[in-house]
Amino acid sequence: MALTSSQQAHPFNHLIDTLQTEKNKAKKYFNPQKLGDPKYERLPFSIRVLLEAAIRKCDGFYVKQEDVQNILNWEKLQNEAEIPFSPARVLLQDFTGIPALVDLAAMRDAVAKNGIDPNLINPKCPTDLIVDHSLQIDFSKCAIQNAPNPGGGDGHGATQRSVPGRLSSRSSQCGSSRGGCSKGSCSDAPSSSSKAPVVQIENTPLLCPFHLQPVSEQETALKNQEMELIRNKERLQFFKWCSKAFKNVSVVPPDIGSVHQVNLEYLSRVVQESEGFVFPDSVVGTDSHTTMINGLGILGWGVGGIESEAVMLGQPVSLTLPQVVGCKLVGSISTLATSIDIVLGITKHLRQAGISGKFVEFFGPGVSQLSAADRTTIANMCPEYNATVSFFPVDETTLKHFKQTNFAEEKLEVMESYLKAVKLFRSSDDQAEDPHYSEVIEVNLNSIMPSVSGPKRPQDRVPVTCMKEDFLSCLNEKVGFKGFHIPREKQGILVPFQHEGTEYTLSHGSVVIAAVISCTNNCNPSVMLTAGLLAKKAKEAGLTVKPYIRTSLAPGSGMVTHYLNASGVLPYLSQLGFEVIGYGCATCVGNTAPLPESVVDAIKEGDLVACGVLSGSRHFEGRLCDCVRANYLASPPLVVAYAIAGTVGIDFEKEPLGLNAEGKEVFLKDVWPSKEEVQDVEEHTVVASIFRALRSRIQKGSPFWNNMDVPDSVLFPWDPKSTYIRCPPFFSKLSKEVSVPGSIDNAHALLFLGNKVTTDHISPAGSIARISAAAKYLQSKRLTPREFNSYGARRGNDAVMTRGTFASIKLQNRLIGKTGPKTLHVPSGQMLDVFEAAERYQRDGFPLIILAGKEYGSGSSRDWAAKGPYLLGVRAVIAESFEKMHKNHLVGMGIAPLQFLPGQNADSLELSGKERFSISLPEELTPQQELTVLTSTGKSFSVVTLFENEMDVAFYRHGGLLKYVARSMLQ
Repeated sequence: MALTSSQQAHPFNHLIDTLQTEKNKAKKYFNPQKLGDPKYERLPFSIRVLLEAAIRKCDGFYVKQEDVQNILNWEKLQNEAEIPFSPARVLLQDFTGIPALVDLAAMRDAVAKNGIDPNLINPKCPTDLIVDHSLQIDFSKCAIQNAPNPGGGDGHGATQRSVPGRLSSRSSQCGSSRGGCSKGSCSDAPSSSSKAPVVQIENTPLLCPFHLQPVSEQETALKNQEMELIRNKERLQFFKWCSKAFKNVSVVPPDIGSVHQVNLEYLSRVVQESEGFVFPDSVVGTDSHTTMINGLGILGWGVGGIESEAVMLGQPVSLTLPQVVGCKLVGSISTLATSIDIVLGITKHLRQAGISGKFVEFFGPGVSQLSAADRTTIANMCPEYNATVSFFPVDETTLKHFKQTNFAEEKLEVMESYLKAVKLFRSSDDQAEDPHYSEVIEVNLNSIMPSVSGPKRPQDRVPVTCMKEDFLSCLNEKVGFKGFHIPREKQGILVPFQHEGTEYTLSHGSVVIAAVISCTNNCNPSVMLTAGLLAKKAKEAGLTVKPYIRTSLAPGSGMVTHYLNASGVLPYLSQLGFEVIGYGCATCVGNTAPLPESVVDAIKEGDLVACGVLSGSRHFEGRLCDCVRANYLASPPLVVAYAIAGTVGIDFEKEPLGLNAEGKEVFLKDVWPSKEEVQDVEEHTVVASIFRALRSRIQKGSPFWNNMDVPDSVLFPWDPKSTYIRCPPFFSKLSKEVSVPGSIDNAHALLFLGNKVTTDHISPAGSIARISAAAKYLQSKRLTPREFNSYGARRGNDAVMTRGTFASIKLQNRLIGKTGPKTLHVPSGQMLDVFEAAERYQRDGFPLIILAGKEYGSGSSRDWAAKGPYLLGVRAVIAESFEKMHKNHLVGMGIAPLQFLPGQNADSLELSGKERFSISLPEELTPQQELTVLTSTGKSFSVVTLFENEMDVAFYRHGGLLKYVARSMLQ
């Protein structure tokens, strides 16, 4: 991005400024403040990112000066003006990424045949592809006997933690066979008196879930990984070739991490640098988790495959200048509220606000109370409240997070200096910085109260502050969803019983089961760490859990055990009775060990409403144990708290958890860890270690990947026998000159569809049915059904994907009057597979169209929902309305999106779908042009071309985006 002679004419050269830092040489940047327009500081931070990109990328064609002015005038033009956005990078996962890279490889072939250097074909925008969608579960074993690999390194020679108590008397059998231990005893376990330092996650060995002793890596995971590599070898070889052959392409191999994890923990930069210029990091991705990145102050959202391909090739994303809803966070978070409470509370407010399709931006004094993990979780839940992004501007919390993730000091200095120079750094204390928003929603964090759910249904939420009162009302109510109908004279009954030689008493509300489970909604590290720190403080305060309570700890994965151990809290949980019992569904599904017989007898004697408290997701009446009638879902730390209290009939604010050895009352507030304590442990122990481990895995790669041989060639050597990778025919007959698309004459309707035809109906997804056209093709290649794999894995093979287009069993085609992947071949009157009918039409020289109703192409975006129809021979789609992104994809593939006039549709025009259609296309097409459609029955009607601008028209005239880019190279 250095100033070359061609850049001297950049219309915004006068905005270039120099960034001076203490340790770095001067760096250039475009400074929007030098526009001298006071409107800039009133813009939401997310809109400022859009503005900077428009200024920097202004070239007079894709991005015009008018676009810059439109963004600057956001307050007046929001929800009206169409603007371009050029993100800093593209994020792909392997299923959606392989078609894009296959197209680039095919484009190299096409330009090479025309005498052009194929090395010129490279993504113009940096592109990262993460291979994370290939793993399938071929092998599984008992989760209890085979602890999942925590992913924190092999731990050879690592220091081992001391685990006090009962471990010292066991003889070692851990690691005696591959895949786990035999649940024997461990004589080699350290005694309770030994003291070893707390170690970091990547230096801690994989632990046996029962004895916390090192064991060998899980055999099941290794076998599944091995099958993944064997099954997808062709695809992986292609990905590795791409990483070597193309500039601006980086591939993260399999078994490293999921795409959103890698994006958050490895690829995020906040500030990018290229050719001496610095600018904000931003991203568009083909993964639904892309929005998570907004929690770190990086603007990004999900797009379809063709849009991502366009960005890779240098085209901007087109979007309507969005409305931005300011979400003002005020008040203080309740001491007992966990991250889950906060995230779900804010999400609930946003869901009720009606913000579909808008940007959300957080501000206000309450923002500083949210950790980076809280912010990314809220940003990731955009689909829950239908926002496009949920943006958290960079502030001190963000900087602190990046310091903990091993960001170099020099990068942090540049990041902070640049963001402050262009007013993209937010100070939560300065209300004068508050931008203007389309509207403001205020969320009072005081209103987010910790709750439990129960006593019989998960949807019945009870604030913790009202728990005692609510339980007493349940005793009084008639038997139903909440009531137990216990006579008032029997509600105060106490039943004594003996357990292990000591007398105890049970009453209504006594806790007899307490299970900490970290699956599903409680997998956030901060929640489990809160439980562990609470256990530590309670133990240090002299509190205990009564021994008759059936306590357990079932982590969702070995990683949870790992960070609980590394942070030093696991022994305290164990001392309170919360020992790791294994990995899998246990208490939630009723797999609880039997209660002591004396406890069961006491419950029956007094007809008591005994209670279970767990942090799982299911707790219907009697599910945990048939004699436990009241069951509550609670956060992990509240499970520990109720276990210590021994009853749910407690007011934590007024009543103590228990007495210490000196007889002093200890309240919950005395042992509940502060949010700052939890965040400190999370950032220093969990986050920093995870980031280091991820970087190490990426740098090392896997032996399979590192040893994989790929050709060192400019052009990809296509294997004609491959059923995964095929050179697509998009560039066949590519010439330097543009052949203007002629009129569509005597076209047949391939399909006659109704309203809300989704991309799931159009584009292949999931497994390949054994009787489908794609299956017939694969069987012709001598593959068995077991070897079909999925449509997603075969997206690099156009022969499979084209045959799978419109192969949904839920497709409702009015030409045949029933559901299924069939259509009517009108000339013969035969009912055929959609692919077979299209093949026959193409053989006979008939162009094709599709008739549809409202919202054609709705749902998740898929590139093959446009590529497939194009290869079937579809020239136009006539519909009442289109989903915007899919309409853009059709244009990108050279298919004309045509819309019925308002008030008209196929029914009002009395179309049967069996007519032949002729559409006259003028040589000089214009956006939103009205065209006439003539039918073979003599009818005529008008439609409107949904080309939004001259760029759309140019793409259509060239036969789509891919041919447009390839032809620009030829010219």
